[in-house]
Amino acid sequence: MQTDEHLGAMAPCLLLVLFLLPVLAAGHQHPSSYGSSALSEWRSAKASYYAADPEDAIGGACGFGDLGKHGYGMATVGLSTALFERGAACGGCYEVKCVEDLKYCLPGTSIVVTATNFCAPNFGLPADAGGVCNPPNHHFLLPIQAFEKIALWKAGIMPIQYRRVKCLREGGVRFSVAGRSFFLTVLISNVGGAGDVRSVKIKGTESGWLSMGRNWGQIWHINSDFRGQPLSFELTSSDGNTLTSYNVVPKEWDFGKTYTGKQFLL
Repeated sequence: MQTDEHLGAMAPCLLLVLFLLPVLAAGHQHPSSYGSSALSEWRSAKASYYAADPEDAIGGACGFGDLGKHGYGMATVGLSTALFERGAACGGCYEVKCVEDLKYCLPGTSIVVTATNFCAPNFGLPADAGGVCNPPNHHFLLPIQAFEKIALWKAGIMPIQYRRVKCLREGGVRFSVAGRSFFLTVLISNVGGAGDVRSVKIKGTESGWLSMGRNWGQIWHINSDFRGQPLSFELTSSDGNTLTSYNVVPKEWDFGKTYTGKQFLL
């Protein structure tokens, strides 16, 4: 199949305070509908934003290309070195909430974003004085459209908490095929569940299961000629789950095409 808000005079004031107490408490509790799909505990980090324009939705260090086309849109994040794991974190989903800053945080809010890019370090600056994405910092660089879901833009660099959650995707995993006669590259996108892919195997009708290597981000490669063969893929994600899509790429496949397979169960 071819193809991301006197005593009588004091009463109103007292009532207002009593009304606001649970609201303020909710701002600290940050209730979330993603608790049942959490893959990790809440952890501390910091976040900043960039003023995104339409061109920022294309490209990125994970290789996804057009983020709108692949279903990610602007609910994305660039991760610092300590989180990016040389591309292994690409495709993973993170629930992010603003904490500790009642002036700028939007109480009770959180947003789920997908890792699609790398926040590069600046070794000309110390990690605690400008080098926000330098190791060992855990930093999230968000498009302003995502940042403003949880805080006012005036916050600048703000403390947050984050946790890994399961990715909810529409449709199956997508395999975008490229390469030449002597090698094959496959961009793997729209991955549900853990969202990332840690290992990939490929099988043609003339081979057994062969391991593919990570080229960069979520682009995988192998030096073999698979032309004229239907292709099957076995994906393993960071939570240890494995998904096998048999013959997802038909015999008459072609470079530059995208094929949709099965999806990880949640």
